[in-house]
Amino acid sequence: MRPKVFIAKKVPKEVEDYIDQYCDYDTWNGSGLIPRNELLKVIGNSDGLLTNREYINQELLDSAPRLRVVSNISVGYNNFDLGAMKSRGIIGTNTPTVLDDTVADLVLGLMIATARRIPELDRFVKAGQWRGVVGEELFGTDVHHRTIGIIGMGRIGECIAERAKFGFKMRILYCNRTRKVDVENRMGVEHCSMEQLLQESDFVVLMTPLTPKTVNIMSDREFNLMKRSAIFINASRGETVNENALIKALAEGKISGAGLDVYSKEPIEPHNPLLGMQNVVTIPHIGSATAQTRFDMAMLAAENLVRALMGKEPPNLVPELRESVK
Repeated sequence: MRPKVFIAKKVPKEVEDYIDQYCDYDTWNGSGLIPRNELLKVIGNSDGLLTNREYINQELLDSAPRLRVVSNISVGYNNFDLGAMKSRGIIGTNTPTVLDDTVADLVLGLMIATARRIPELDRFVKAGQWRGVVGEELFGTDVHHRTIGIIGMGRIGECIAERAKFGFKMRILYCNRTRKVDVENRMGVEHCSMEQLLQESDFVVLMTPLTPKTVNIMSDREFNLMKRSAIFINASRGETVNENALIKALAEGKISGAGLDVYSKEPIEPHNPLLGMQNVVTIPHIGSATAQTRFDMAMLAAENLVRALMGKEPPNLVPELRESVK
């Protein structure tokens, strides 16, 4: 009997066709994300689940007694209740590597957009306010030859460092759970404490995964350590930042600006003070949002799912759930 799969979000036809070669499947055909109560109703006879945001907890597992594999279309897997999944022997997978360059491109774009005030000046021109020579009040900040501090030197962090070093000739500081001597030798980046990174960087880029230890890793103390001229960039997860502390730092001029792809609550609420700040660039969690990268992520997630359901170790097994593979 072929395994049964539920696809909880819209994916390209090629991805469905690939799954169809090995599994029977149902898919959510509604707009947006499938409502939680609807998913709990339809997942009961599924052996595998393809998703990217659905919280995989005891409630969902109780509604899916046959479930063996959950494949995330995401590099992150903070939607996995690892304890609950371990207790059931559920295999979990993610989609690293295929989005590294795309996210790194976006981070550099956020840095340039914030430093050179591109969205603000775009609005200035379109509002008909450009009537002569641009004065100092609209000047931006250079990116080249400045110091960038990267908090979290994973694969994406390395891609950011490469662009900053060889494209913009920047000095690169980093802090990470483990020191990356090979990266230091290859690119001349400098390992340091988080305190030194915050004090010396012109751009602080947060790229750490979301874990219990990284929740609010940037808060009042950290923003107070930054240069008043520094710019903060977050393309990790919104919960890694104490958003009230960030708003306070920006409002009081403790830092110069921020470029944000993620927020403590998403979609961002319309009354959030960040939306009224000219020195903040806000984009809607689009780190991996190009057509090619999203296709590659969906296909990799499908390959992970099928391989696990066929009784083989998937290429991108979540490390904490490795013992679930028999």
